[in-house]
Amino acid sequence: DVQLQASGGGLVQTGGSLRLSCAASGFTFDETAIGWSRQAPGKEREGIACISSSDNSTYYSDSVKGRFTISSDNAKNTVYLQLSHLKPEDTAVYYCASALLLECGDVDARTLAYGMDYWGKGTLVTVSS
Repeated sequence: DVQLQASGGGLVQTGGSLRLSCAASGFTFDETAIGWSRQAPGKEREGIACISSSDNSTYYSDSVKGRFTISSDNAKNTVYLQLSHLKPEDTAVYYCASALLLECGDVDARTLAYGMDYWGKGTLVTVSS
């Protein structure tokens, strides 16, 4: 069975950093992209980052580009999302999800938010002002 588990959320001050982890099992990383989305209270889910091992491509939404970095440790079947220069508007539940044969160089935010195959439970990030 495909399983995804996001962790690493917490409370951080504006300007601070966190590293989120997405531990995956039940599939081969070589053929699967991992994406991160987030959902703030009262708002729609927003796709923010993606990494695909097949072509080493990545995607970042404009809202996080330059502040967040996605990386993958295939040996550990884990994808990381480094959150830096955090702002109060980054407060949200962060989710990781997987999609078979997705290339992140061609992805868009809506696909990450609503078009992935499997989802894990989220981890809450709270940024205080």
